[in-house]
This record gives sequence, C-alpha cells and structure tokens, in this order.
Amino acid sequence: MSKRTGAFVLGGLLVALLLAGVVSNFASAHPDGLDSSLREGCTFDADDNITGGSCPAQEAREHELADSPLADYGVRGVDNGYLSTGLSGVLGVLITFAVGGGLFWLTRRRSAAAPSEAPTVAGQPDTSTVTAAGQPDTATATGRTDGSTAGRPTPPTPPTGAAGGRSRAEGTTE
Repeated sequence: MSKRTGAFVLGGLLVALLLAGVVSNFASAHPDGLDSSLREGCTFDADDNITGGSCPAQEAREHELADSPLADYGVRGVDNGYLSTGLSGVLGVLITFAVGGGLFWLTRRRSAAAPSEAPTVAGQPDTSTVTAAGQPDTATATGRTDGSTAGRPTPPTPPTGAAGGRSRAEGTTE
C-alpha cells in the first residue's frame, strides 16, 4: 500500500472512530418509524412498559443476543451511558475495519509477477502486462527487457490512401 493510500485509510478510520465514539451519543432516543408503528394502539407508562390497548409491540420478545457484550448500543458492565455507547461504537468500527481489511487482504490482486504464470495461447505472446498508456507491454510479453526488437512481430501498418487502403495503382477510382 502506498503512503498516500495508507494515509487516506487511516484518516477514514479516525473519522469513523470519532463519529462512533463521540457523535453517536447525540443520536435520538425517540423510537424510529418502525418502533412507533409497532407501538400504535397501546398506552405506555413512564418506564416505557405497555399498560393497555392493542398493538403489535405486545408480541415482542427479547432477542436471542440480548445478553451479548455489545447489545442495545452499549457495552455490558459499563454503567456510564455515554461511555458505554461510545465504547460500543468504537468497538463496532474496529471490528468492522478488521473484518473488512482482512477480506480485502485475502482478495487483493496479486503482484505483477503473477501473470507470467498464467497460461498463454500457443504462438501468441503474453500481453498480460501493460504500459502506463494502457497498451500491451510487448517488451516483457516477448521476454525482452533490453528494448531490442529481435524476435518481436512487426505491427500491422495502418491503411493509407483515400479508397480504404488501396492505392490508385491497384485499380480503384475515386
């Protein structure tokens, strides 16, 4: 990874950590659209327990992972709400970054030396390496790195003349 790419990734990670650790504490505590639609038709007490009415939220049960260490946007065992939420966000970012980085590392492109191991069509040069201009690198494709043209096929010449590449000597008229 180049210095520039590394700095960009590190900067993005720091911004994500800042957002998850600090800004997440300012998220709304009010229910979102799904929660509020599930609560329609019921009445609630001060502790947010259903006291009457009929609504789909009455059928809700605890999630299977409700007792996991990072459940409910907090860290179990940390009593300070702001610290618990911030730590949960930071740990979530770090875990996501580690898993994503690991997947990118596993699936990254191999180095430029790997294409020489790729099979080639019989009689055709390996043009898997390209120059900066995007053209096949015929020097390395033919195995020559000294710049000589020995053994290289000559490229076709472009058509000339006004009649699609044929000259007047070939019997064409304009």
